Amino acid sequence: MLFGKAAFKGDRKTRKFLSKLVGMRIQQDDLLPEISKLELDRIIDEISADGRAVDIERTSRQEYALPGIRRYSAMREFIDLVCVVFAVAFGIRGLFFQPFKIPTSSMQPTLYGIHYRDNLTCPQPFNMLLFGGRRAELTARRGTFEDCDASPGFFDDTFVKQGGSWTRLPGDRSKVIDYANMTANTYYFGGEIIANGSVVSGDHLFVERFSLYFLPPRRGDIMVFTTEGITDIRGVSLRDSSGFYYVKRIVGLPGDTLRLRNNQLYVRPRDASSFSRIQDIEPKFAKIYSGKGGYHGHVSDMGESCLLDEATDYTVPDNCYFMLGDNSRFSRDSRFFGAVPRKNLVGRAAFVFWPLSRRWGLPDIADPIDVPTGRRGVYTFPVMWRQ
Repeated sequence: MLFGKAAFKGDRKTRKFLSKLVGMRIQQDDLLPEISKLELDRIIDEISADGRAVDIERTSRQEYALPGIRRYSAMREFIDLVCVVFAVAFGIRGLFFQPFKIPTSSMQPTLYGIHYRDNLTCPQPFNMLLFGGRRAELTARRGTFEDCDASPGFFDDTFVKQGGSWTRLPGDRSKVIDYANMTANTYYFGGEIIANGSVVSGDHLFVERFSLYFLPPRRGDIMVFTTEGITDIRGVSLRDSSGFYYVKRIVGLPGDTLRLRNNQLYVRPRDASSFSRIQDIEPKFAKIYSGKGGYHGHVSDMGESCLLDEATDYTVPDNCYFMLGDNSRFSRDSRFFGAVPRKNLVGRAAFVFWPLSRRWGLPDIADPIDVPTGRRGVYTFPVMWRQ
């Protein structure tokens, strides 16, 4: 039997048909019964004999009448390829890199949830494509803020009423109240710039899962974990109240005793005789206590009962990890729901792939911006609006 173009010089239509038959013969050699192989060989030899055009319609019907021949082979091969691609993609996602979106501000300024940024001037649509930003602009009218109401729709927008008129702003109610500094008793004479920035999407990152199989979690790792089976100090399920995935930083390892005094976290590792400041044990925490760019240490007085506060020490159970958010003043973390079991850990934050910002790339390597954190606002520290 002759295989290949070198043995055949028929017209284009016949060459194409011959190529199809040869491909079928080679690819399905282990699937076809012997009678089908012999018949295919005969047809191929007949077409290849002298290069003359043949009755392709008749030969095609003859081909499909052969027992054991798979019809629509090209479509089947395409579907097989798609299935393999999806299997590989889901395998990579399940075993190596899984994408996540940061939903809240608990890890700012290391990782950002949806937030206001006051220095984005890029025009749309590039503002959205590159930075995930939607313009937030508001100039005060005469009078005070009179009302604030959520806007129905795909985006979390809010309507604010001031001077008898409504204005639509991006962001949920708490974010708008914060960046617009909406207070009921502030009177405006008109013309003051209330907001002139963008509400930016939360950081999207890949979480690396594989290293947990051979490298144990370390103090200072930024870790994504599930809330399955975890309840807060009131007995409320975290999964039902605030979502299935959390991202926090490990501060306590199994057997550690933690002490929080005057907004400073102290750690006594297992078998150690004394407490040490956490930044003296692990240098990653130095920037959290720098007092710059929004970092403000670990807050000890949250105004409610906590598992770790000014009056209480906490010993981390075996096979568990104590997690705190870098934005400690506005973080619901292990102070309120206890240590996280090892089985709940998903993986380490590995790479921020969108939006483009000073945090793009490997997480947790950027130094704080050289601006004092300053006083907090309603729901965040305004210095974080610059990042």
